[in-house]
Amino acid sequence: MDIRRASMHDYSLFTRTTDNDFTTILVYVDDLVLAGNNSGEIERIKGLLDDAFKIKDLEKLKYFIGMKVARNNFGIALHQQKYMLDLLSKFDMINAKLVSTPMDYSTKLSKDCIALFSDVSLYRIQVGHLLYFINTRPDISFIVGKLSQCLDCPTITHHQAALRVLKYLKLALAQSLFFPTSSNLVSTVYSDSNWAGCPDTQKSVTGTYFFLGTALVSWKSKK
Repeated sequence: MDIRRASMHDYSLFTRTTDNDFTTILVYVDDLVLAGNNSGEIERIKGLLDDAFKIKDLEKLKYFIGMKVARNNFGIALHQQKYMLDLLSKFDMINAKLVSTPMDYSTKLSKDCIALFSDVSLYRIQVGHLLYFINTRPDISFIVGKLSQCLDCPTITHHQAALRVLKYLKLALAQSLFFPTSSNLVSTVYSDSNWAGCPDTQKSVTGTYFFLGTALVSWKSKK
């Protein structure tokens, strides 16, 4: 058996599966991440790529699209500490007061708020950066999703909520997703929802988290 395919869910992800080996390549512009369970096969593919494109081998993965890859004997952790520090500096939030939650749960974010935020471009930039943080910080996915719904008409309340997320992220700059070297590979799903929780549409809001063993591998929220 020798199966080679491009992922139907991510067109930059390619895999090759044989009876004993699994190899995958993830492509982002001119950067490639190559992984698998056979070091010999990985070296063979690197040789083929070098013959075709003259690649530069950076050895073990350390950074990829702003994410730090940290390893130890127990597993691999992904975090965005450096990206977070750059962002805090960009928005002059280095000395901002810390908060323990990503949002003020007593405040309802709605498009009906009267006081509009004047700098729409700034708000969109802030939310765009926060969207990227969801890659390693699923704990902010709900509030960032709410903030994204008002990119065309943000209010002062929305802008203050975006700044609060930055203060929350500052509380634990190196908090990461951890993927252990050993796992029982049992899949577990946690889900929760409210009733008519969106003040703009009156739809329910649902959040779902998927674990493989103890590793969080996917999450989503919708209304």
